Amino acid sequence: MVHVRSGYPGRVSLVLGILTVLGADVAPLSGRFSTHMLQHLLLGDLGPLLIVLGLSGRLRLAHPAAALPLWAAALLGWHLSPAYDAALRHTALHQLEHLCFFAAGVLLWSALLLDGPSWFTSVWKLPYVLAMWLVPLALSQVFLWSGHPYYRYPVSDQRDGGGVMLIEGSFVMLGVIVWLLLRILRESEARQQALELAQVPKTPTT
Repeated sequence: MVHVRSGYPGRVSLVLGILTVLGADVAPLSGRFSTHMLQHLLLGDLGPLLIVLGLSGRLRLAHPAAALPLWAAALLGWHLSPAYDAALRHTALHQLEHLCFFAAGVLLWSALLLDGPSWFTSVWKLPYVLAMWLVPLALSQVFLWSGHPYYRYPVSDQRDGGGVMLIEGSFVMLGVIVWLLLRILRESEARQQALELAQVPKTPTT
């Protein structure tokens, strides 16, 4: 069961996440691919991350084995030319695209940050995050280095959009990796201290 995280930071993070998602959804676009890419990243990555940081407990649908493939499918699938162009032409389809980004982002960050399977420890989360990073990294490279315009935008704008994706994904994932490494270090120190305490002989009572 998911609950709002106790304390002021948790509530602030939740509110900021909701405002980020709503703001990105209703914000007017400038007609540039890079602006549209930023909107997608706010809806499917930063907004969901802030929301999940404001929650605690366990979201049953957010299993790590399913969350990452669903998130990758949403990100890659909606950026295929036919799906992307169709979403621009039809308002209802555009909102469905946004909903898919948001739902997939919430599932992904919930799988990583909320309570999950006992085997999904911090050590296993590290390669999981690296796999997460590879998805937007690969897509951003296509936009950055391809000389072919995949949408109605000029190649220069397409490259700007790839740069936005690369920078945002790199900063977020590097931050999460540092957090995981620090958590792994703390857990290792805690296990070592528990082991040392267990080996200390007890003084017999008289």
